[in-house]
Amino acid sequence: MKKLVLLILAVACYTNSQAQNKIGPIQRKMLDTLCNCMSKVDLTKIKTPDDAEEVFTNCFNDHLDLLVDVAQELGMNNITENDASTKVGEIIGQSLLQDKCPAFLKLAGIMAKSKDKDVKDTETTTGTLKRMDLKGFNYLVLTDAAGSERSFIWLRQFPGSEKFMGPITKFVGKKLKITWQEMEVYLPAAKGYYKVKEIVGVEIL
Repeated sequence: MKKLVLLILAVACYTNSQAQNKIGPIQRKMLDTLCNCMSKVDLTKIKTPDDAEEVFTNCFNDHLDLLVDVAQELGMNNITENDASTKVGEIIGQSLLQDKCPAFLKLAGIMAKSKDKDVKDTETTTGTLKRMDLKGFNYLVLTDAAGSERSFIWLRQFPGSEKFMGPITKFVGKKLKITWQEMEVYLPAAKGYYKVKEIVGVEIL
């Protein structure tokens, strides 16, 4: 079950999927129950990925009976099978992200910070801002000097990030210098590890 909890958190932190899940009444009950449980925790005291994982794990374990009901609602009658539990985990993770429960988003953001040990030194890329893609998290897309598109994921707050919280039309076509660090993350939907470029700073030139 610990593996399933980590899978749900991984999907929510790193999914690139834009698909909207059709949420049934039992899954809705589970999502609302999890959100209410997490919302009762004083999240100002949650500082580390381990703390965030513990909060979610405790809430999840308190309502395992609903997990079986969700699996049945999805037509997966044997939750002990690896394929079924993995699929249910992916669906719950995507649905939690889709639901935008504030407490869960905060915990997922803390989880995404730096529990992984694959973060490398920062690098910079300069280019023209072309657009912002919305894929669960925001991605700033630059066009570099060679005309190639470069995509950078916005996982957490960075210096100057507030400038991009509203409409970014005024920045499109302007030159930016993005400071980023490479992270290798597991994307369950793609069933593999992929490298992403996480934004740690943006300078408007």
